[in-house]
Amino acid sequence: MKEIKSILQLYKTLKSSEEKCAIAQVVRVEESSYRREGARMIVFESGVFEGGISGGCLEGDALQRSQIAILKQQPSIVTYDTSKEKEIGVGLGCNGIIDVLISPISEESPMMNMLQKCVSERGEHIIVTVTALSGDWDSVSLGQSFYYDAQSSTLDNCPDRGLKDFIQKNINAVRGSKKSRTYTYNIKGNKAAVFIELIPPAFHLAIYGDNYDVYPLLEMAKVMDWEVSLVGNIQKLKKDKLQSVAHLFPKDMEARPEIDSRTAVILMAHDYKTDIANLLEVIKSPAPYIASLGPRKRFEKMVAEFKTRGVEFSAEEQDRIFAPCGLEIGANTPEEIATSIFAEILSVFAGKTGGMLRKKSGPIHERV
Repeated sequence: MKEIKSILQLYKTLKSSEEKCAIAQVVRVEESSYRREGARMIVFESGVFEGGISGGCLEGDALQRSQIAILKQQPSIVTYDTSKEKEIGVGLGCNGIIDVLISPISEESPMMNMLQKCVSERGEHIIVTVTALSGDWDSVSLGQSFYYDAQSSTLDNCPDRGLKDFIQKNINAVRGSKKSRTYTYNIKGNKAAVFIELIPPAFHLAIYGDNYDVYPLLEMAKVMDWEVSLVGNIQKLKKDKLQSVAHLFPKDMEARPEIDSRTAVILMAHDYKTDIANLLEVIKSPAPYIASLGPRKRFEKMVAEFKTRGVEFSAEEQDRIFAPCGLEIGANTPEEIATSIFAEILSVFAGKTGGMLRKKSGPIHERV
C-alpha cells in the first residue's frame, strides 16, 4: 500500500505538467525474485519514476522500455530471465523468470482511479489486468484493467461476457487463498491471460499505552506506512511524536479503535489492571495478533485472575494472544523490542513461525 501511495503522490505532483507516463508492473513470477506479483513503478517520459519491480537491477531497463511504450502509446509485456548471465547485460543471479506489463497511462485510463480507490477506502480491493492476448479479440486489449467491487460482487466494465464470467469465478479462488494469481482463459482458440491482483487493506496497529516505549513502535509503523490507533493518556503523550497516529483515543473515553482481521493489538499500559481490562475487551475482536508486554509470569497471573472471575479463553483465543510477545532476538532496548514485536506481527500475518532463512529448506516464497 505504501508503494501505491507513493506512486499516486508523484502522479498528482506531475499531472499538471502534462508529462506522459506509464506503469510497469510485475504480473508473473516463476522461481525466485526480489519482488513478487503486484510490484509496480510509475515512469514519466523525463525519466522520473517512483516504486520498483526488483531490487534495482531491472528498473533501468524497465524505465527505457516504459519511455518507448509512452512514445508509441502501446502496452507491452517484457520477460526477464534473471538466471541468465547475459540478461540485460548483467548476471542477476535471482534464478527466476519475471513478466512485467508496461502500460501507458492516459486521461482515459482507469488505473489511477482504481489505485486511488484502494488507498481511500479501507477494505479488500481487486484489480484485474489483461496481460496476454492471442486470437481474435474485438473488445478486449492488452493492459486493459477492470475493478472488482467486493460489496456488489460485480466486475466493472469488462465487455466480453465469457471472459467476465471466467474472471469472476477465479476471483473467488484468489479471495479464498489471499494470493494474487494469473489465469488463462481459452475459448475457440482465443486466449487471454488475466492477472487477478488482491490488494488488502493496510496493516493496522492498535496500541494501548502511553509510556515512552510506544514511540519506537510509532516510528516503525510510520516507516512501514501502517495505520495507527493509540489509546492512552493524551496529556502524557508527546505531541511531536504523534504525527503517524491516525486515531487517538483518550483512555477514559468509551470510544475505541475499530479492529479488523488486519489489526495487530499491543497492550503496553504497564498497569496490571488496565492491561487486564483491555485484554478482556480486545479478545472479542477479530484481531489475529494480541500482544501483552511483560514476562510470562505476569500473563499467567492474569489468566489465574480471569479464572477466578469465571473467564477462560478458548483455544482459538489463546492462539491469538502473544505473551510474552516478540521474536527471540535478544532485544533489550525499546527500539530492539519494537523490532522484535514487528517481526512477530509480520510472521503471524504471513502465517509463518519466524526463524532464519538460511535454515529454511526450499524457496523463500511459496510457489503458487
